[in-house]
Amino acid sequence: MSDVHGIVPTAAPSGTGCAECLGSHGWWLHLRRCAQCGHIGCCDSSPNQHASRHAAETGHPIIASFEPGEDWFWNYETGTYTNGMKLAPPQHRPLKQSSPGPAGAVPRDWVTKLH
Repeated sequence: MSDVHGIVPTAAPSGTGCAECLGSHGWWLHLRRCAQCGHIGCCDSSPNQHASRHAAETGHPIIASFEPGEDWFWNYETGTYTNGMKLAPPQHRPLKQSSPGPAGAVPRDWVTKLH
């Protein structure tokens, strides 16, 4: 059940890292969580921008940061930050997980590869 269009608070995160990057040995700068289905994707500064791609392919309009200490939501339909609600845990990637990540997949010149 969703209390706000595009947000399903009971949807658990799909994992602790970008689902597509992990499957293809890619890497990310920051992680974003689909507020509707829990898909974890990489941010728009990351090389593959999987969170935005997920939103475009599924029509799921709202993401939440999946970074420690951040509690914002973004609405792709309006292009603005939006109000959210408490989502199913965990609220962020593991504290021991590196950013950028995952460890071992990030190239030495990663800064030059950001969008």
